[in-house]
Amino acid sequence: MVKANGVTRGRFAPSPTGTLHVGNLRTALVAWLGAVSAGGEMLVRVEDLDRANSSVEKELRQLADLERIGLTFPRSVWRQSERFAIYDSIVDDLSSRGLTYRCFCSRKEIRDAVNAPHGRNPDGIYPGTCRDLSDREIADRMAKGRPAAIRLRTEAETYSFDDLVLGEVEGSVDDFALRRNDGVPAYNLAVVVDDAQQGITQVVRGDDLASSTPRHLHLQQLLGVTTPRYAHVPLVVGDDGERLAKRHGAVTLDDLAAEGISVEEVVSVLLESLGLPGSLDDARSVFRWSAITTGAWTIPRRWQTRQP
Repeated sequence: MVKANGVTRGRFAPSPTGTLHVGNLRTALVAWLGAVSAGGEMLVRVEDLDRANSSVEKELRQLADLERIGLTFPRSVWRQSERFAIYDSIVDDLSSRGLTYRCFCSRKEIRDAVNAPHGRNPDGIYPGTCRDLSDREIADRMAKGRPAAIRLRTEAETYSFDDLVLGEVEGSVDDFALRRNDGVPAYNLAVVVDDAQQGITQVVRGDDLASSTPRHLHLQQLLGVTTPRYAHVPLVVGDDGERLAKRHGAVTLDDLAAEGISVEEVVSVLLESLGLPGSLDDARSVFRWSAITTGAWTIPRRWQTRQP
């Protein structure tokens, strides 16, 4: 395991846009166990790039819920909203090296290009529409007041990595956004910069983000920073096989408490769903990555009390 100054450092990085649901808590348990079982620590980072829906109240509720399930972590958290100048300086550096370009595409234009009958990007990656605009074309778009995002210029590089849960994962890199057209730093930039500057050595997150990891590996290479180990935990789903949402029933600690289900029972069920003992102390003492289950987990039917 890669270590920062000899210490394994993991992180859990929620967005404070709502209450943590049991899927988030399940991932947090793995992140904490993966770090502390190796004698390290788990940091909490607040990924509040979505300023419209983020709030301090939601952040504090999320931190409290992490403590309710027994997790310990330093209370001095990083907030991405306080680090825009740092992200902007990284974008400026990459731009000075000729590694970026302006993109004037709207989300609809990108979606339409991807879904076109002869589109060359069936997986939904950016099709490169603005990659080779001339100076005149750029000036025309700017004169019309079209805001520009900043994208990284790539060559469809392919990367593979040994995921602690999924095993060997391979994927290619597209021209992903570094800064949105409203000036807000993009997730794929912020997460790489923060992981590097916090000395994160172990990244645990949902497996829906596994396909984004090659982008992060590529950016780490360009920035000359160390690549952490990755562990992508399979998602929690409802009976319909869809990603967990409020429509699936009691999905937060407070929801479950209202149904008479204690925090201790929730933790026990979540740990056992991962292939671990139902006690946090026991899970910590026997934790190993090979024990983590690799399939999506369906929440218990009795937790699914609400109707769609």
